[in-house]
Amino acid sequence: QVQLVESGGGLVQAGGSLRLSCAASGRTFSSLAMAWFRQAPGKEREFVAAITGSGGNTYYVDSVKFRFTISRDNAKNTVFLQMNSLKPEDTAVYYCAADPLLNKVRAGPDNLNAWGQGTLVTVSS
Repeated sequence: QVQLVESGGGLVQAGGSLRLSCAASGRTFSSLAMAWFRQAPGKEREFVAAITGSGGNTYYVDSVKFRFTISRDNAKNTVFLQMNSLKPEDTAVYYCAADPLLNKVRAGPDNLNAWGQGTLVTVSS
């Protein structure tokens, strides 16, 4: 079973940047597709970005394309989410998730293999 721990959230002004990290342990990291989801108050958890085990392919929800970048360092068992040009509507708890199957992480939050505890990102206007 993989364990995930996120870090890097905080308060930032609109237009600013944050970098989230998710450290993984417990199984072969490079065999896992990794993803970031977010959940704003009163809303459902939504897919933000995903990356294949090798890091060769990435996927984004339209609302964050060209502003957010997902990456991974398999030597350090860590996945990152670089968030630039942040907007107030990006305010949410951000969760890291993992699954051996890329299609599952891209499909949504249901039945994924592992989740982190979440890290709060607040963007002020």
